[in-house]
Amino acid sequence: MPEWLSILARSAGLFILTLLLVRLVGKRQTSQLTFFDLVTAIVIGVIAAAISLNLVVPTNGLIALVIWTGFPALIFLLALRYKAVRDIVQGKETVLINHGKVLEDKLLEARLTPEDLLGQLRKKDVFNFADVEFAVLEPTGEVSTLLKKDKQAVTPKTMGFNVARESVPQTVMLDGIIMDEPLTAMGLNRRWLHKELEKVGVAPENVFIAQVDSVGQLYLDLFDDSIQVPKPKTKELIYAVMKKCQADCELYALGTKQAVAKKMYTDSSQRLSEAIRDLEPLLLR
Repeated sequence: MPEWLSILARSAGLFILTLLLVRLVGKRQTSQLTFFDLVTAIVIGVIAAAISLNLVVPTNGLIALVIWTGFPALIFLLALRYKAVRDIVQGKETVLINHGKVLEDKLLEARLTPEDLLGQLRKKDVFNFADVEFAVLEPTGEVSTLLKKDKQAVTPKTMGFNVARESVPQTVMLDGIIMDEPLTAMGLNRRWLHKELEKVGVAPENVFIAQVDSVGQLYLDLFDDSIQVPKPKTKELIYAVMKKCQADCELYALGTKQAVAKKMYTDSSQRLSEAIRDLEPLLLR
C-alpha cells in the first residue's frame, strides 16, 4: 500500500476514533477551557497526529490516546461529585477586588499584572476599577465583576416598576414558509397570519422571518430591506381604547342626572381604572 494511502486511512480512522473518545470527556472541551482541559486537548491532538504520521508504534499510540481521553472523563465524573477534586483539577476562584480595593497579594498569586486586571475589566465595559465592588478570577481565567450600587444600570425593579413576564417569541414563518406548529402553540392559525400580513401590505412570499410575541404581536423581517414595515401597535391600541372607555364613563357619570346611571358609570370607570393599572406592566413596559 502506498505511504500516502496508509496515512490517509490511519488519519480517517483516528479522526472517527478521536471524535468518539473526546465525546466521553464532555462538552467542556469545546466551551470554556480550564488549564487542565487545554493541556488534555493539546496532548490528544499531538497523539492523534503522531499515530496518523506513523511516528509512534500504533498500539502504544492507541493506548496513550485511550488513557488521555479515559482519565479526563473519569476525573470529570469525580469532579462532579467531589469538590476537593474540582479544586485540584479546575482550581478555585480568586477575589481580585474587594469593596473597591485591589488585592495586590491575590494578583500576585494569580500571576496577573495590574495591566492584565485593567484589561479584563475593560472587556466588561469597566474603565475605572474604583467602580467595582467585587472582582473574581474564575477558574477559566475570566474575570467576573460586580459594580457598586450607584454604578449599576437602572432596572425596572430599582425604579419600583412592575413588569410582566414574557414567554419566548414563536417563529411562525421562515423563508416565506408558514410554520403551523408554532402558530398552533400560540393559539393562532393561518387565517390570522394572512389577515395580519394584509394589514401591513406584505405578501407571505416576501417574508424572511416572522415572529409572534407573548401578547400576539407580529414582527416581520422582509427579503427586501428597503421596505419599511410598521412596528406592531397592538398593546398601545388596547391601552388607548381602555383609557378612552374610562374617560367616557367618567364623562357620562358627570352628564347624567339619574342616580342609578351615575352610579353605574362611576363603578364602571373605577373598574376600568383598576384593570388599566393591573395591565400597565404588560401594555406599556
